[in-house]
Amino acid sequence: MGRSVIAFLVGLAVVGGGIFGVLYMNRGSHLQLKGEILKVRSLADGDGAIVFADFRVTNTAAIPFVVSSVEMTMETPDGEVAKAVVFSKADVGKVTRYLKLLGPQYNDVLSIQDKLPPVETVDRMAAGRFNFPPKFLNDRKTLRLRIEELDGVVSEIVEKQ
Repeated sequence: MGRSVIAFLVGLAVVGGGIFGVLYMNRGSHLQLKGEILKVRSLADGDGAIVFADFRVTNTAAIPFVVSSVEMTMETPDGEVAKAVVFSKADVGKVTRYLKLLGPQYNDVLSIQDKLPPVETVDRMAAGRFNFPPKFLNDRKTLRLRIEELDGVVSEIVEKQ
């Protein structure tokens, strides 16, 4: 009886070690972005507001993260979620050229087909226009960036209040 228990425990240890080894070797193949919103700048624009969000993001995977889409949303004090019309790289250049009150463009705009290198941290920005009065933007609960990869993996970066 004693030998079978020892054999069982040894077998269990070998199988557990094998599972650990497989999981450890594949740790870099899980696409995921981790990041934080560093600064949010806004400017009233008629009945809406233009928003620049500068953020830092890290691709934790061992493979490049190819951006499929970028969305910006805001939760108002009333709990309503507003979705921004996101600007392209060319639009951001025009906005910064004509609306000097927003300040300069510090980082490259994250847009479709951009590749975030494996295991690297980069600074980027997203810009858009909300069709909400600027007062809602100042009193917002949170601002979120939703970044989707070509294969459908979604990462969210949430502003810390």
